[in-house]
Amino acid sequence: MIYVFLADGFEEVEALAPVDLLRRAGLSVQTVGVTGKVVTGSHGIAVAADILPEAVVLDETVEAVVLPGGMPGASNLDASPAVQAAVDFAAQNGKLVCAICAAPFILGKKGLLSGKRATCFPGFEAQLTGARVTGDFVTCDGQYITAKGMGAAVDFGLAVVAALCGEEAAAQLRETIQAP
Repeated sequence: MIYVFLADGFEEVEALAPVDLLRRAGLSVQTVGVTGKVVTGSHGIAVAADILPEAVVLDETVEAVVLPGGMPGASNLDASPAVQAAVDFAAQNGKLVCAICAAPFILGKKGLLSGKRATCFPGFEAQLTGARVTGDFVTCDGQYITAKGMGAAVDFGLAVVAALCGEEAAAQLRETIQAP
């Protein structure tokens, strides 16, 4: 199971592009409405989440946790005990921990990026405590995948697909969706 956490103020494309790509790859994905069943993005687009936080099951079936950015969405994710528990579980159990735009600051605050290569939306670099900030659109380092912002959402989603299904599957999906 891949959990994509949504909180009011999330960046819509950073959440929904990866969800779409992961589902196209045949992976099990659930969106989690941290601030309610209907979550409103930073540009006023309301999205119905699949489940609420109390339905999240942190066990061996978890493959990844994905945190979209956007403000105040990333701050709302950071304030959520359910998000904190899922990130901790994934980090401690070798699962993928993926964050885009402002959301990598959540990982930085926890010290999870210390000694790792990571990227984020410009202006959040100082909050990636101990990370070697790349400035790249997408950066993969072990179990951590980080990305810069909305313009990197497709590449971010494909990086998660590659990590879970292999580079060939991600390349085929890239071709299918006609992404350069």
